[in-house]
Amino acid sequence: MTEAERSDAPMPLQSPEQVLTTLTKEGKRAWMFPRLSKGRFLSMRRVVAYLLIAIFGIIPYIKVGGKPFVLLDIVHRKFTIFFYTFLPTDTILLAMVIISFFVGIFLITAVFGRVWCGWACPQTVYMEFLYRPIERLVMGTKGKGGKPRNAGGGRFLLLYFLYFIASCYIAHVFIAYFVGVDALWQWVWGSPFKHPVAFLVMAAVTGLMMFDFAFFREQMCIIACPYGRFQSVLLDKNSLIVTYDPNRGEPRKQKGKKKVSLKVVEGEPEPQQKEGDCIDCKMCVTTCPTGIDIRNGLQLECISCTQCIDACDAVMEKIGKPRGLIRYSSRANIDGESQSFFRPRVIIYPFIILILLSVFVLFFISKQHAYVKELRQIGNPYSINEQGNIVNIKRFKLINRDDVAHIYTFKVLDEKDVKLILGEEPIKLEPGQATEVSLRLVMPINLFENGKHRCKIRISDDGAFSKVYTSRLLGPM
Repeated sequence: MTEAERSDAPMPLQSPEQVLTTLTKEGKRAWMFPRLSKGRFLSMRRVVAYLLIAIFGIIPYIKVGGKPFVLLDIVHRKFTIFFYTFLPTDTILLAMVIISFFVGIFLITAVFGRVWCGWACPQTVYMEFLYRPIERLVMGTKGKGGKPRNAGGGRFLLLYFLYFIASCYIAHVFIAYFVGVDALWQWVWGSPFKHPVAFLVMAAVTGLMMFDFAFFREQMCIIACPYGRFQSVLLDKNSLIVTYDPNRGEPRKQKGKKKVSLKVVEGEPEPQQKEGDCIDCKMCVTTCPTGIDIRNGLQLECISCTQCIDACDAVMEKIGKPRGLIRYSSRANIDGESQSFFRPRVIIYPFIILILLSVFVLFFISKQHAYVKELRQIGNPYSINEQGNIVNIKRFKLINRDDVAHIYTFKVLDEKDVKLILGEEPIKLEPGQATEVSLRLVMPINLFENGKHRCKIRISDDGAFSKVYTSRLLGPM
């Protein structure tokens, strides 16, 4: 391309302002290398984070009576939560648990803001307390923060090797929640050729973890996760958030500039422009893992990690000012309004949770340990055998929802002339096992009136379960 052609080529469009903290005005990736600010909140978050990492890793191994604490077996459609297994027939119970969980998050957000994002979200916990410490240690920025300087190729190889080890660990913990630790250990110690699909699943999950924490990083919170966008409707003026106090901090002190005197009315003393406590050191910006300026107000990128609080408190102590220029507070408190804890959403959310849990308890208590459902008939509605009797085929879905095996029987009630023929009798089902049962009902033609006859079929087990179905039999008019 000639110089003239190069000058005529269209220039890339530039945004008048930065749209995302992770993008430059030219649309390129702006990598975040936040400075680590030590303080009381970082110490508390570190204890919580490593405790959660330990809990995340231990939960799949916790078993009581052979049942895991949590196992989300999607393949077999069995979801064990708090040692109780939800089967496909427990849709209402599982729905009540899931909806209650989300409404609980709404309640926590309304009261404490995005405390989940900054303190307990696995993305934040692993990113800030596993991957970034590895990065700072290998790249030589531990205690200083900022972009690595003079990092050679050997450091990058070591860094991504340690990233890979950490990703393998997280991937195996994650998979254990869906396949169980017993199956996971067989995958780990067995040859990949014996279980190629499982090996590919493990490799794919490890690759996704590597991509997330080594490359995508804070963009997961800003771009992919919808929680930050929901905060505009989940929060109100009384919600607890990480916020900057402009009443105390503004106007900011300008470095290298003298105080400006204001004009006064004759006879009155000359006032001086009062400066705020903020010295515009930008420590709150350089320490933010998403690169925002908290002084611009609440933003969707803020994950309430409290690093800006620790950074600002350290600066305030150095210049002899009280801490709390950036602090946990509410918009109402900053604006000088009276803060109210009891407000509509704080009352409505617990009320909804109470209703959901009441429905859960009601269905749980009334739930029987077996599930029976009559299925649609296949083929002709009836047939006539060699003896001239009418034959109906009835199909039932039978599931053992108990934790022990049971033997089930089918019996026709109050019908001496109706003969029931069952293929396999009795029917034994293991815990969680399901089967389809076909009943062959044979009866004389004189039982039918207008081509219809109703009979009662009782399904019972060797325990307390018993259910009676009134089934409609069809015959000739």
